[in-house]
Amino acid sequence: MITALASLMIGPLAFGPWQSLQTLLALIFPFIEGVSATHTVVMESLRLPRTLLCLFIGANLAICGAMMQGLFRNALADPAIVGVSSGAALGAAIAIYTSHLLFTTLPTLGQELYIAGAAFLGGTAVTLLVLRIATTRLGTSVSVMLLAGIAITALSSSGIAILYYFADDTVLRNILAWQLGSLVGANWIMVALSALVGGLLLASIRATAAPLNALLLGESEARYLGVNVQRLKYRLIALTALAVGVSVACVGLIGFVGLVVPHLVRLLVGPDHRNVLPLSALLGACLLLVADLIARTALMPIELPVGVVMGMIGAPFFIYLLLQQRNHMV
Repeated sequence: MITALASLMIGPLAFGPWQSLQTLLALIFPFIEGVSATHTVVMESLRLPRTLLCLFIGANLAICGAMMQGLFRNALADPAIVGVSSGAALGAAIAIYTSHLLFTTLPTLGQELYIAGAAFLGGTAVTLLVLRIATTRLGTSVSVMLLAGIAITALSSSGIAILYYFADDTVLRNILAWQLGSLVGANWIMVALSALVGGLLLASIRATAAPLNALLLGESEARYLGVNVQRLKYRLIALTALAVGVSVACVGLIGFVGLVVPHLVRLLVGPDHRNVLPLSALLGACLLLVADLIARTALMPIELPVGVVMGMIGAPFFIYLLLQQRNHMV
């Protein structure tokens, strides 16, 4: 709540706490007087959609990270590390490039949906490929999965580099903005897409938590307890690809949220996914909001890409996890 209020207050046009609350109430109840038109426009068009988008994206990525870590039974599993984010980024980059060639008259909503759909397909294809490479009759090898993710990420980066080479200045800037991750272009269409995906993820928690808890014992044991492991894998892969695809389409590549947050939650409340999944959503939303505040204020009036800030936070934590689990990766 405090971070959300700070996000609404901080910016080139300063808002006081009471002024922020009054402006929000004026948006809901237009008959409230005493609020300047400038503050209303800034709140409605910039501050509020950016704050809500940040909350939804952070929550979605954190839930996806918790699902992936539970599915592969390893704290190193993450949508970005196993290549899902890079595949979604490649899909989004292709959509950005082709939309300028094929759909010059496409309305804004159509462009957002087109990019989101391409990002979803890219993330899904990469996830299925990585899972296929890492899975044998004996189960899924986490080390092979991570190595396959690295290879797929390199391949996706090469594809994006080819698009860089052929793109004009406008398309190049748009693709680069996606690569760095930024909430500058937040709008209500993005908020609606992210909220829809967030609703699907939250609605799936009850049906997902118990099978993931059973999977902690191992795939064979989970099957013995009545869990359809293969169906669970594909359902979680589809949800993760959808959420990551929409996130990449809206704000670009933002890594480490899905890696850091579930691990911190498990340290606080244990491995029970009935607690890990909803608390990951809450902590993920707060963490990305804090990262966005740092990005906006660290070098004000210059704004850093939030993906860069999350990388500075998440990379040292990932190194810590590697050091903790290096004996298991030999």
